[in-house]
This record gives sequence, C-alpha cells and structure tokens, in this order.
Amino acid sequence: MPKRTLQGVVVSDKQAKTVVVRVDRRFSHATMKKVVRRSKKYHAHDETNSYSIGDTVWIEERRPISKLKCWEVIRGDKKEKVS
Repeated sequence: MPKRTLQGVVVSDKQAKTVVVRVDRRFSHATMKKVVRRSKKYHAHDETNSYSIGDTVWIEERRPISKLKCWEVIRGDKKEKVS
C-alpha cells in the first residue's frame, strides 16, 4: 500500500525534532454546494530541526515514532526572509 503524502505549512517548531504542520483541504459541501475549507494539524518528525514557522513542507506517513508522531518531513521549501 502506498504511503500518503500531504503538503502543509509549519505552525510550530518548539519541540525537539518535531514540527506541527497545518494541512488545508477544500471540498464542495454536499447540500450547500459551496466550497468549504478545513484544516488539520499533524505532528511530523524533523530529524535535523531544519524547518521553522511558515515553511512549506511535504510529509509522508510512516510507522509511529511516539504517541502523536506517525508522519515524517520528506522535503520542504524555506520561507523567504523579508528585510
């Protein structure tokens, strides 16, 4: 079975080797026929602590590492610094 891959934005990097990623999804409501946005947060393993708040990352399913972590960051794009 293939592993799921999701794209999201890092919303927290305070934990060691862990980032919290917010994944947004859009879908059409069944009865209202209106586009609805929903988001969910995932704890993902970041071995090198290289991602910070605002970075766009791709996470992939893997075996559980801890109680909350069963996702791992596979790649990401750094947020550009504005000076």
